[in-house]
Amino acid sequence: MNQKKPVVFLTRRLPESTETRMRELFDAHLRDHDTPLSHAKLCAAVQSADVLVPTVTDRIDADVIAAAGDQLKLIASFGTGVDHIDLAAAKARGITVTNTPGVLTEDTADVAMALMLAVPRRIAEGNQVARSGEWTGWSPTGMLGHRINGKRLGIIGMGRIGTAVARRARGFGLSIHYHNRKPVHPETEAELEATYWDSLDQMLGRVDIVSVNCPHTPATNHLLTRELLSMMQPSAYLVNTSRGEVIDEAALADLLADRQIAGAGLDVYEDEPRITTALVSLPNVVLLPHIGSATIEGRLEMGDKVIINIQTFWDGHTPRDRVIEAML
Repeated sequence: MNQKKPVVFLTRRLPESTETRMRELFDAHLRDHDTPLSHAKLCAAVQSADVLVPTVTDRIDADVIAAAGDQLKLIASFGTGVDHIDLAAAKARGITVTNTPGVLTEDTADVAMALMLAVPRRIAEGNQVARSGEWTGWSPTGMLGHRINGKRLGIIGMGRIGTAVARRARGFGLSIHYHNRKPVHPETEAELEATYWDSLDQMLGRVDIVSVNCPHTPATNHLLTRELLSMMQPSAYLVNTSRGEVIDEAALADLLADRQIAGAGLDVYEDEPRITTALVSLPNVVLLPHIGSATIEGRLEMGDKVIINIQTFWDGHTPRDRVIEAML
């Protein structure tokens, strides 16, 4: 067991209890302000840290990893996605990467379900009308939206979160369709009465709501191109709680403006925190500020996982949440 406390550098402010525990266990270098670090400051941080604790807002690219001192042996990311880390560069330097899978599943699925309800039922528009002071009362034709019961949901990416979304959707009377690299376990498919589609373009043209739940990788970057998005029905809705880069955002904005897609609910964006201007002005779009995992419970559990990953690694063991080479 290594008796020296590791020098742990946090790139953002984390929950107070997490930071307190890190001070107790490690030589923790905390941030005074909750703002993203510049590329230059990230490079400076890794020159002296034994462990770097970044978040999704930090681009840990090959240059940052090249700037690291030989003592940096662990990148313990605070979050599930690892598309912000150059895994190949980390592997080449012998740096282990960990993440915090599993703890965000239910929270993100809740937000996906909320968007599936909010967009067809025009919840955000209704909130604005109610607050405007101009609402004149109930009307037989006022604020008409669309029922989701009986509709078909197409899930792109049937991992932990996609499966959790499917379970919620079943409770609202949606039939489940999904596109994945391979079919899920037969028991899961039977439980959800889910239909597997090997062809994404064919599924897109036959479902009423599309939920994007796949990770962002080189293979899924702009997976939903203009051509594929155009295959959706004009009455269909799109929900994305995964990563903005999976969708061609400019193309989506054009199709929504032309009503070639009925509406969208988005929690993530291609160039966060910037949002394509055309999306902001569209009434048929609900926009959230990347809050899919934003629960107190989830953040605390993420912090616990980061601490366990660091302690396990520093004790000379393989962290349970090590990002496997298959993700490269």
